[in-house]
Amino acid sequence: MANRVLVNLETVSKSFGIKPLLDEVSAGVHEGDRIGVVGLNGGGKTTLLEVLAGLEAPDSGRVSLAGGLRLAVVTQRGELPPGATVGEVVFGPLGMAEHEWASDRRIRGILHGIGFGAELGGSAAAGADPEGRRLHTRVDELSGGERRRVALAAALVQDLDLLVLDEPTNHLDVEGVRWLADHLLSRRSALVVVTHDRWFLDTVATRTWEVVGGKVESYEGGYNDWVFARAERARQADATEERRRNLARKELAWLRRGAPARTSKPRYRVEAAEALIADVPPPRDSIALSSFARRRLGKVVIELEDVELRAPAAGEGKQGRVLARDLTWRLAPGERVGLVGVNGSGKTTLLRTLGGEWPPAAGRRIEGKTVRIGWLRQELDDLPTDMRLLEAVEDVARVVQLGDRELSASQLAERLGFSPARQRTPVGDLSGGERRRLQLTRVLMGEPNVLLLDEPTNDLDIDTLQQLEDLLDGWAGTMVVISHDRYLIERICDSVWALFGDGRLTHLPRGIAQYLERREELAAQTGPTAQAAAPQKNDDDDGGGSGPAAAGPSAAEHRSMTKELGRLERSVAKLDTRIAGLHSQLAEAATDPDRLMALNAELVQVSGEKDAAEERWMEIAADIG
Repeated sequence: MANRVLVNLETVSKSFGIKPLLDEVSAGVHEGDRIGVVGLNGGGKTTLLEVLAGLEAPDSGRVSLAGGLRLAVVTQRGELPPGATVGEVVFGPLGMAEHEWASDRRIRGILHGIGFGAELGGSAAAGADPEGRRLHTRVDELSGGERRRVALAAALVQDLDLLVLDEPTNHLDVEGVRWLADHLLSRRSALVVVTHDRWFLDTVATRTWEVVGGKVESYEGGYNDWVFARAERARQADATEERRRNLARKELAWLRRGAPARTSKPRYRVEAAEALIADVPPPRDSIALSSFARRRLGKVVIELEDVELRAPAAGEGKQGRVLARDLTWRLAPGERVGLVGVNGSGKTTLLRTLGGEWPPAAGRRIEGKTVRIGWLRQELDDLPTDMRLLEAVEDVARVVQLGDRELSASQLAERLGFSPARQRTPVGDLSGGERRRLQLTRVLMGEPNVLLLDEPTNDLDIDTLQQLEDLLDGWAGTMVVISHDRYLIERICDSVWALFGDGRLTHLPRGIAQYLERREELAAQTGPTAQAAAPQKNDDDDGGGSGPAAAGPSAAEHRSMTKELGRLERSVAKLDTRIAGLHSQLAEAATDPDRLMALNAELVQVSGEKDAAEERWMEIAADIG
């Protein structure tokens, strides 16, 4: 039997002002479809989603929804009911009492996977009450990223026919993105998702829609198949498409030579696409670039010796928590490092320490005499809003040397997606994505020989990401990149390092895959705090950096601490069992208010005992560390 059509668009058009974003678009979503939507920033992707979901009415054409369709939409607007609590937003649509959702393993798993297990004061994985203090927090008090995750959680806990998501991977770390992909693959509901995360798109999507020129082009498969399809389309196009074809050729060379092919069942002429890349060199010559970087930088780039790294303190006179201790790390000329870790593990603080903006609590930082640092921050507060775009670029420099190529300010701006006409736009009138591209352009115009990039993919569309990677392929210098974009890390970095919260910087020879495996091992250990505190084997033996070599306690103290750790682990396990039993009793006592109050009071007490035991466990583990 054919799959039911859930949503159907017939010759739909939609314009804002004089710009047509959708021009007589016809498309449909069927049961079981998982559709990834891609395209340039401002090209109509979000508009397509909002028209498809009924949030925006089309100017012309017709949108038909199947009868009784169960649909949830998560947009970038982050609109939540004012005055509502997190718990009311997430669980309100379910009509469930607290004890009902608290004892639901599926819901607890969603909360934990999306990042609430740690932040909201509990651990769903260990059976603890996942609400903690912050499920009673009003959504008005949350940051933009937290509001987005609350809205996403509210959609994921529902049983739906169709899920419509706009950039759901924003504000998720690498592990969260992997969890979300696995969760969406396990659901029966159809999916339409706008995303610039290419690994996520390739993993989740069975079909890709490209919104371009007011039309929607449909392709089988995910990102890999879409790149092949675009290359074939470019091969057959006229000379005006030459620039896009060259970029597609380099991207294909990377896909076929640099990473395992993930093509599903392409219906396109793969042979013709491969003929395009037959004479394309590898994306970069690492040896030549490293040699050139050594001539520019000398032997010393940035070195951290016996550094103790602390998070910013919450108040005056207080000390922040320890993020790393006895850390020795020497960045080599031409080294290209990807830095990963869960949110709050200290990645940005470490980057600030490397850049000289955050002093270490102990130890010292050494910087080479010829080092020029280019820093791409997450914030957009360093742009001159009183200038036009090209003026803001030329304010840094008029000409830049990138590898063996010399580019003018206008040429570099065009490489990063700013047309000559757009370069005359006032900076204050730019969108968030355009400001991010301008920020990156200004950093590169400074001709740094050390690049520190903090989430460079935020707000960038896939075409701009390809242009950025093309530029960085030929960039000769040392680079440290923080990103949740797995594809970007695998593409432009030669090594991956991780902060697991154990006070060490760990080298991962197998990259992101090894990071995710290690996180799973930590999650399987005795308690939720093990994910942040369990000691790690140091994988730095092959050079390029060094983790700490702490002196540690005496032998007698070590034995005593080890015994107490064992006692605390047994205590936490018993408390977990008690908490699970109390949840079961709460479910059984749903019609007895007095018993519910007594059981809830006992649950609060037991949860407090478990929190205290886990805090003590972390203190001892850190001392042994």
